[in-house]
Order: sequence, then structure tokens, then C-alpha cells
Amino acid sequence: MNAITRTLDFVKKHPEWFTVLGLCILFYFIFFHNIGNYPLMDVDETRYVSMARDMFHTKDFMTLILDDDYFFEKPPLFFWGECISFAVFGKINEFTARFPVALYGTLTCFLTYFMGRKIVSRNYGVVSSLILATCFEFVILAKFAILDIVVSTCVAFSIMLGFLTFFCKEENKKFCIWLFYIFSGLAVMAKGIPGFVLPFGVMFFALLLADKVKSALKPKYLLVGLTFFLLIVLPWHLLMLKIHNPVFYEEYIIKHHLARFFTSNDIDRSEPVWFYFVNLIWGMVPWIFSALAIVAVKCKNFRLEIFKNFKFNFNELDDAKKYLILNWLAAIFILLFFSSSSTKLITYILPVYVHLACILGFAWLGYIESGKYKKAINISVYIWGGFCIFLAVAALFTPLFLPEWLYNDIYQAKWLCIGFVAFCGISSILCAIKHKPWGVFFTYVIFTMLVSAFCTKQFFLIDYKFGQNDLMEFAKYAHDTKDQLISFGDTRRYSLLYYYGAHIKYIEELTQDNLEEELEKNDALISVKKKNLAKYGNGLKYKTVLEGRKYILIRGK
Repeated sequence: MNAITRTLDFVKKHPEWFTVLGLCILFYFIFFHNIGNYPLMDVDETRYVSMARDMFHTKDFMTLILDDDYFFEKPPLFFWGECISFAVFGKINEFTARFPVALYGTLTCFLTYFMGRKIVSRNYGVVSSLILATCFEFVILAKFAILDIVVSTCVAFSIMLGFLTFFCKEENKKFCIWLFYIFSGLAVMAKGIPGFVLPFGVMFFALLLADKVKSALKPKYLLVGLTFFLLIVLPWHLLMLKIHNPVFYEEYIIKHHLARFFTSNDIDRSEPVWFYFVNLIWGMVPWIFSALAIVAVKCKNFRLEIFKNFKFNFNELDDAKKYLILNWLAAIFILLFFSSSSTKLITYILPVYVHLACILGFAWLGYIESGKYKKAINISVYIWGGFCIFLAVAALFTPLFLPEWLYNDIYQAKWLCIGFVAFCGISSILCAIKHKPWGVFFTYVIFTMLVSAFCTKQFFLIDYKFGQNDLMEFAKYAHDTKDQLISFGDTRRYSLLYYYGAHIKYIEELTQDNLEEELEKNDALISVKKKNLAKYGNGLKYKTVLEGRKYILIRGK
């Protein structure tokens, strides 16, 4: 008993150590566990990691190459991080490809924790960081070797360090501002113009709100900060313009930055202005139900009278309210910026989750510590818990309404998913009934942690069965036989490229003449969709080498 007492006393004396240790354990299972145990996913993982692998082998760390062609869509920061990972671990595989993005996700969550702890409280830091770590879209993209988590991390550090200038001592302000410029520069090197617009746009309106625009223009802030920013951004861009102009200017600046914002013709990703607001409904699972419940309460209690004699002075607010308003400002700016773009992809909106987690963290902290929003959040818990229980029960009867082939595909993950979903539904409802708010909160956290750590692999393996398994098998076969590999009519499936490990000829135009020409060469393997072979292969002479569910590998006779 004395040993237990001494241990508890030690924990109480060092709460920060054990808080950080606990977060490290949770973040490991959320972001890192099992990330190397399933293949890279089409389209973007296999494409970007193939490019990083080529960069690592050629030692050309400036010019991006995709399958022997110049690639001017993105800056190189993501690829540099991949190369560092390859060098540190001494190998190129799924784990070393995903390790950097998992690290970016973890660092962003710790940023959220330390900012929250400094400005509000330790409990708030824990709550807001764990909400961020367990938002569905954030979890997915922090385990997916693509660029968006990199720019999200850099933007988050830049904006948060800018916010810190409102709360730190005067003598430390210059360091925060300089770091703001440094991380803004890194954000540009991660994804170009959005890395500049987001942090500078948010900070402009934040300074305007606090009436501190003039102070930010002092030479010791502006000139030194801009010097750091330009030293990070200019060298690579000027070098690319010198080596590859005018192609780099036309592709990188005009086509993939300006044209993408104003039109979506090049990549066909036009979506309505409300696209990202709908995206957040699934992206914020499991927290979206409580968020909507709180919004409903706020709308119900809304009174137009609050605008009568309304007075607002940002600088007179306490630190917690300032931080809340600043995060609202950042969330709104990011949402409006990406919503105003003509080209929209679900991954673009990732930077907003940091600020939404900080906003929702205030509501959950109030629920946990003082019972604020108790009724609204408890109702959301019953809805979410009931939905989980319904899904678990419905999953028991999947053989009755799913095709046999589809049921066989998902069978391996069936019981694991049923168990986790049922656990979340039942335990969250019980904790709400017994008035255990911390229990409710950690039920959500543990549910997402378990799904991320142990179900992600199963979800990926199920998805691979819809065509990617065929391509990976074809690529490995061609690699072993040392045959040239051709992809007929499927130019965005880069599993062939990554797992083949050499140049692949992608034929974009689907015609019978093109297929016949390649077959007559009789010196290459051709990967083609079965439906395309049925359409364009009539009367052509070929032999089947391998046949998958969706694709077939053939060669000329």
C-alpha cells in the first residue's frame, strides 16, 4: 500500500510528465500503430512515395520527377521529409513512407495541447488535443503518405505561433513572430500559395481585431520575419525558374495555383460552395453530434437584442475568450478561402480541424468540469450511441442483404468492427446515464484509437480487393520477370509504378489500334481493365498472363 501511495504522490507532484506520457501513448496507437503493415494506397500514396523514392535514389533534391517526367504541381517539402525518413531508417517501405506524416499529425496535436495548456488550462489542452487527434478525417490523413498533413502542420504552427503573440511576454513576442514567418515559409514549400494565404490572412484579421496592425509592421518584426520567409521560399522557386522556365512558370504558378483556384477544368474537381461544410459532417466523427447539438442550443438561445448597445473590445477579454475568438476567426477564414476556390478536394480542408478542435474543446471542457451543455451533449451521446448499437446489430445480418462476394470481402474485419462499435455505443450511453463526463469523453477517444490502430489495416485490405490487389500482383510479377510493363487506359493508378519499381508506359488514349500496336511488339506485359479489353480487344491476338477481379495482364502471341 505504501508503494501505491508513494506512486500516487509522485504522479501528483509531476502531473505534466504523466500527462505528456499519456498523450504519447494515445498518439502512438492513433497515428503509428500498424502503419507499415498494409500496402500503399492508390492514387496519391503510391504516386508521391514513388517520386520520393526516385528523389532518394537520384540524389536530385530539387526537381520532382514522376515516372521519368517532370512534375511541377507541388513544392518539395513533403518529399524531403520522405527522403529523411528513408535515410534514418535505412530502407524504403510502407512504414518509412508513412512515418513522417504520422509524426506531423502527432506534432500538430501536441501543439494544440501546449497552446491550450498555456492559455487556458491543462485539462483544456488535453481535451482539445484529443478531439483533434480523433477527428475522423484528421486521423485518416495523418496515416496517409500525401502532402496535406504536411501543409496542415506548417499552417497550424504558423497560425498558433502568431496567436501566441497575444499572450506571451513582450520580450518573447519577436521570437513568436519570427517563427510565424518561418513556418509560413515552410507551408509554402509544402503546398505553394495556400501556405502563404492562410497564415497571413488569418493573422491580418487577428491583428485588425486587436488593433495591432501597426505594431506588427515594426522593422524588428516585419523585416527580420520577411527575411526568414524569403530565405526559405525563394531559393527553390528561383532555381526552378532558372532551370525549367517557362514550363515551371506555366505549370506550377499558372496552372496548378491560379487556374486551380479560379477554375476546375484541368482536374475536374468542381464542387458547390457548401461542399466543405458537408465534408465536415463525416470528417468530425465522432464529435460532430455534440457539435451540432451545441449549435442547436446556441441557435435556440439566440436573441436579436444582443446586438442592441453592443460593445466589443477584444483586448479587454480574458485569455480564454480571446483564444476562442481567434480560433473562430481562423476556422471561418480557412473555410471561406477553400470554399471560394473553384477546385475542391476533401483533403484541402484539413487545416481547419485544428481550430474546430480548439473551439469544441471549450464546450467539452465546460461539460466535463461544470455540466455546461449537459443536456445537449447527453442527447448527442444517446443519438451517437444508439446509432453505433444499430450499426453493430445490423452488421450481424449482413449475409442477408449483401452480395456473397462482398460479404466474403468484409468478413475478416466484421467481428472486430462490430465489437468496437458496440463498445462505443454501450459504454458512452452508460457513462452519460451515470453522469461520468470524463468517461463519455474518453469513450469517444478510445473508440477512435482502437479503430485507427486495429481496423485501418482491415479497411485498406478490403479496398485493395476492388482492383489494387490486381495491379500490385501484376507489378511484382513484371518486376520478377524483368518484363516491360504497360498500363492501358488507367493513368492514375500508380500501384503499378511503385511496386514495379521502374518506368511504366501509360497509354491514356483508349483505341483498338493503340492496343493492337502494343500487342504486336510482343515484348511487354500490358495491364488493362477487363471491360476495356472486352471493348477494344475483339479480334486481337493475345495471351492471358494473370487475371484478377478487375484487371487482366496480357501480352501478344
